[in-house]
Amino acid sequence: MVSASLLPTVSMYRLSKICLVLSIALTSLFAHATETNGVPGYANDLTQLSLEDLMQVEVTTVSRSPEKLSHAPAAIAVVTEDDIRRSGATTIPEALRLVPGLQVARVDAHGWAVSARGFNDVFANKLLVMIDGRTIYTPLFSGVFWDVQDTVLEDIDRIEVIRGPGATQWGANAVNGVINIITKSAKETQGLLLSGGGGTEKRGFSSVRYGARFNADTYIRVYAKYVNRDDQAAPTGGSANDSWDMYRGGFRLDWKTTDVNLITFQGDIYSGRLNQVYTVPTTVPPFAALAPDKLRVSGGNLLARWTHDFSADAQLTLQAYYDRTVRNAVIFGEDRDTGDIDVQHRFKAGDRHTITLGGGYRLTHDVIRNSANISLMPSARTLNLLNAFVQDEIELQPEHWSLTIGTKLEHNDFTGVEVQPSARILWAPLERHAIWASVSRAVRTPSRAEDDVTLNPAGVPPGFATIHGNRNFDSEKLIAYELGYRVQPHKRITFDLAGFYNDYDDLRSFERTGTMFQSVAANNLFGETYGFEASSTLQALDRWRLTAGYTFLNTQLHKRHGSTDTMSEVAERMSPQNQISLRSSINLPGHVEFDQFLRYVDSIVVSSSGIPSYWSLDLRLGWKPNPHWEFSVVGQNLLAPSHPEFYPTFVSSQRTEVERGVYGKITVRF
Repeated sequence: MVSASLLPTVSMYRLSKICLVLSIALTSLFAHATETNGVPGYANDLTQLSLEDLMQVEVTTVSRSPEKLSHAPAAIAVVTEDDIRRSGATTIPEALRLVPGLQVARVDAHGWAVSARGFNDVFANKLLVMIDGRTIYTPLFSGVFWDVQDTVLEDIDRIEVIRGPGATQWGANAVNGVINIITKSAKETQGLLLSGGGGTEKRGFSSVRYGARFNADTYIRVYAKYVNRDDQAAPTGGSANDSWDMYRGGFRLDWKTTDVNLITFQGDIYSGRLNQVYTVPTTVPPFAALAPDKLRVSGGNLLARWTHDFSADAQLTLQAYYDRTVRNAVIFGEDRDTGDIDVQHRFKAGDRHTITLGGGYRLTHDVIRNSANISLMPSARTLNLLNAFVQDEIELQPEHWSLTIGTKLEHNDFTGVEVQPSARILWAPLERHAIWASVSRAVRTPSRAEDDVTLNPAGVPPGFATIHGNRNFDSEKLIAYELGYRVQPHKRITFDLAGFYNDYDDLRSFERTGTMFQSVAANNLFGETYGFEASSTLQALDRWRLTAGYTFLNTQLHKRHGSTDTMSEVAERMSPQNQISLRSSINLPGHVEFDQFLRYVDSIVVSSSGIPSYWSLDLRLGWKPNPHWEFSVVGQNLLAPSHPEFYPTFVSSQRTEVERGVYGKITVRF
């Protein structure tokens, strides 16, 4: 970590002007140069895909079957392999910053708060995340531990992000959005890849991946990765003592046994150490003490998938996976084992109907190590989840009108049977124009913590302000209304607009129990969110691409009559009302790439503390002298020495600020 006293004395305002003016000047200068002076041997297109190609990319997350992005009846965005590479991102959450409508905020050196359409938190619980079909949210709090989610980013084919419900296809917790991270097949990752680098904040990172072919129908890849990151800054100056490192490895095997059968077998294993400073309760005044900790995390997973093609329009998929996670901290420990099996069958019924149906079963077992700060009783519990779904895509008028209807039935151990239907309609009045609308119901089922937790905050006498779980806690419910328009008026420009109105009921509240300031989880909050997300991509010149995004969100939460909750309504201010992003990517002479990413995030309030709005600028300069070598230098958060993005909520860990950083990277492919 670079001490604030060692940073240049240039003011933030002057530095902002210098960075922006330099970026715009270089972009304009070299854009003109590359437009008028061709570079022999250099591709004319900015990326591998033109805008027309991008609109025709097939996505699978909206309906669990392939469809063109341009005609997907949902607010969906795709982050491509090239987007990730040119953004300078080294982690999955950093890559998600590229998606308009997502709020991605760094909590500390290894923690993130990620959500769509509001309700952001360290323990955000309304966003479903998958990697290659494996669900990575935890029933502990119905959210994601982002610090242990990673892979070789060069092996990611694309990230599909739905803003809005996806519960009919993917089940409970797909309330405000779905993130589907899809990696390349082993066949697409042949040969050797070496990548590594380091800098001021990202002290060191490296990855190695090798792909081989056993025969004409069988391919495999193996990889190993290491990451070491520096501490962030404490708000009062100095180090936040939250540095971390992580080791990871894995493999993928793709075996095409016949022309119609494909078997995929893959797995990962990881181990890491995450430094953290907690504030823990004590029995004597001031009833709080600092507890520096080295949080140990480890785990692994194995996944098998069989795909059988009956025809071009009929396919059967059977998937099973096992996942184990271990977390050991001074305030809490958890061992969790999860087994999941899922089957899906897609087929044509007549000329106009495409039916997708299936079901699945998931079993998860945890063992909790309790402390005076956080405890769950019983300390071990097994949970079951059973589901079935059906969906019909109806082609009302070929190439112009389509209707998708379906529902998901789930049985969970908390609330029993949940029904989550949806209807989506798409109208394509002209070529390259699509208007869509949807109505959906989704639920967020209770988590293990909401059922069984006892949380004793630091800084108050023992038992004075304890938060208790509630076995009668019900599911949170959403009725969502969406309307969108997607158009490509010219081969060089695309535009996407999505508006939404979400009506929530039975949201979580914390009700006073009458004993001092103790409270219990309940469902006495309701509310609504509304807003829109707009994005546009312009191929300004053959080698210059601009992407802009704007998001507006308004959240209004209300307590039911008689509620004694005093802390939950603050959630309406934990997501920014306005977000702006602007990306510029240009190919310069000499096989040089210049990329800029400017973001604005509105002010928020977390745990009654205000976090001011901020601008952030990332710059990347890359050089690819030939197809085998790539060199890049990346500057991140360049407009200020440091700034806060989010604060811890229920778990009292040290508040931190994101620092300005620079790193270099080398990638070799053979």
